[in-house]
Amino acid sequence: MIDFSIEPEFQAKLDWMNRFVREECETMDLLWPQQGACFDSSITRARQHLKPLQEQVKAQGLWACHLGRELGGPGYGQIKLALMNEIIGRSNWAPTVFGTAAPDTGNAEILAMFGTPAQKARYLQPLMDGDIVSSFSMTEPQAGSDPSEFVCRAWREGDEWVIDGEKWFTSNARLATFLIVMAVTAPEARITERMSMFILDARTPGIEIIRNVGIAGENTNEPGGHAYIRYNKVRVPLDHMLGAPGDGFKVAQARLGGGRIHHAMRTVGRCQRAIDMMLERAVSRRTRGRKLADHQFVQGKIADSIIELEQFRLLVLKTAWIIDTQPHGAARNHIGMCKVAMARVFHDIIERALEIHGSLGISLEMPLGNWWGGVMALAFADGPTDVHRGQIARSFLKTATPVEGIFPTEHIPTRRAAAIARYPDAL
Repeated sequence: MIDFSIEPEFQAKLDWMNRFVREECETMDLLWPQQGACFDSSITRARQHLKPLQEQVKAQGLWACHLGRELGGPGYGQIKLALMNEIIGRSNWAPTVFGTAAPDTGNAEILAMFGTPAQKARYLQPLMDGDIVSSFSMTEPQAGSDPSEFVCRAWREGDEWVIDGEKWFTSNARLATFLIVMAVTAPEARITERMSMFILDARTPGIEIIRNVGIAGENTNEPGGHAYIRYNKVRVPLDHMLGAPGDGFKVAQARLGGGRIHHAMRTVGRCQRAIDMMLERAVSRRTRGRKLADHQFVQGKIADSIIELEQFRLLVLKTAWIIDTQPHGAARNHIGMCKVAMARVFHDIIERALEIHGSLGISLEMPLGNWWGGVMALAFADGPTDVHRGQIARSFLKTATPVEGIFPTEHIPTRRAAAIARYPDAL
């Protein structure tokens, strides 16, 4: 039986989170709205405010809850994480305040699962403590996220690995203490065994940031958050590999699945905040002699948004339940469904919220315009949406059986003839 229930003690923690995120984290959004500010340790005043907030989160036992007990975390499970992330998703700063900011969460999972004791001591513990930020360097300018087209390679020379090539959209690289890099080590092997994963200190000679790329919705006067990087024969010791040679694909998949579902969880919270804005606007603003709430078009936009978000939220919660209760890998299709639905739901709800707010909605005096700029970024986060649509379709097509004969199974004349043959005295 599917069960999303939680104990009263945890509900009390959610209630505390709800107040804390609205009062504290959303205040941080207003004071330091710059792109990447929540990762930038050089903004000292923001850090001075951040640390006490993180201590409050830790005192509540709500810090870095994405890791299970076997990986050194509190082990709340995905249903509780979904309910937490709905609240965290309201604010840009909240993931950093709660120790759940991407790409650090996925990188922490990689290190916890595949890192050596020395790697964990040097990189994982400071990352878990919130003292450093990290970066994940996988996609390439000519290939996007398609590993079959990757050309950044690594080869062994003596007691070192040499990494050479370019990577694209390496988020937070300019602020990172370390980078996790995927490179081709066996170009003739099949795709799933062709690559390996490495951990690099960001100060390693040969790492060149060609430029920091911005995206829609970001301030063009600030550095972009996604680096285009060239690795110029970067030399790293042999013990800087994560997992075994050829394990890069496996390591990446272990990371990306969690990232997709957590993006979906936080999207629920962002969409709910947009709906809250719609409801307030509808009962506050008048046009043509009536409140917006009295116009059927407005009512329709609000109703559609509420229904779509409820459907999406239930999909996310069911996916979380499958991860919590079923064997590893059982949630693959449902994670893909969340990935596909996420950007579409976010797009439609933010669009309606913008329309109800009119010119104020598209202005920078409301957060909706910047959120709208991030709609397409969400569609590409942790892999293009269309890849997952294809994967879902292929998975279900494998369960389908071709019909024997000319007509489909549900062909009424054929079924009716079979029914008459079974019960000849029925007519």
